[in-house]
Amino acid sequence: MTFTTSLKEEISKIELSPIEARCELFSFIKFCGKLGNEIVITLENASVARKIYKDIKLVYNFSPVLTVRIQKRFRVKQIYIITIKENVKKIKEDILNSSIVLESDEEKIAYLQGAFLAIGNISNPQTSGYHLEFICKKESDAKQINSLLKVFNMNSKIVTRGYKFVVYLKSSENISDLLKTFKATQSLFFFEDIRIYRDHKNMVNRLNNCELSNQTRSIETGIKQLENIKYLKEHNLLSLLDDKLKIVIEAREKYPESSLTELAEIITSEYNYKIGKSGVNHHFIKVNNMVVNHKKNN
Repeated sequence: MTFTTSLKEEISKIELSPIEARCELFSFIKFCGKLGNEIVITLENASVARKIYKDIKLVYNFSPVLTVRIQKRFRVKQIYIITIKENVKKIKEDILNSSIVLESDEEKIAYLQGAFLAIGNISNPQTSGYHLEFICKKESDAKQINSLLKVFNMNSKIVTRGYKFVVYLKSSENISDLLKTFKATQSLFFFEDIRIYRDHKNMVNRLNNCELSNQTRSIETGIKQLENIKYLKEHNLLSLLDDKLKIVIEAREKYPESSLTELAEIITSEYNYKIGKSGVNHHFIKVNNMVVNHKKNN
């Protein structure tokens, strides 16, 4: 079962008030129904089919025709067809006017829920990035969904994909907030668990990369300092150095891979010469300047 399927099943089991059920139903039929002399809704999700069937009974007080078919093309699966033959004209008028009369936040949320059940998708956070989308056939519908998401401070955007208009969320925080808004608790907990794990993993990777980078810089710095020390020895220049600088050079030769901070601690403890990282660095700047000046003059 995909994450989209499990989320839709959870949403379809949430109990709504009659007013909320109307908004959810109108939204679903608008985006998923075929409107003609009859209204025909075709679904693959049994839980969503039950939900829409119940909403029709609750809102209009009659039972639509439910047909179950077995589709064998590509893979065997059940198809649920809900056919509305009564009050078709009234239902069409309600659907056309539904987007105008969304007043409360509860009505807007129910309308978004119906839209997601009809045309929504969400990627599995375990296997890919964070992505939730509504795939609309009309630009006006995409703009309507986008504006409703903005009401709840969602940073949604619209892109075209072929002849369709896609409203999408990429921010994990926004997707989490929308699941919370839908009261899809189980899906929210699953999503948050994966998000926390991935964020922790990314943080560990960043720290490891930072540590590796620091180690690389320390090694490169140590190699450069050892090259300068070697130059001083080869040209008999060590006698020109003061005792403290000689201590720092001796420590560097003894501990070639240590960072400047580590070298400062070693010198302080082993050589009884209290010095910090900046002091060690200052000494090696002196060494480097001496090497540079000597090369210029010879």
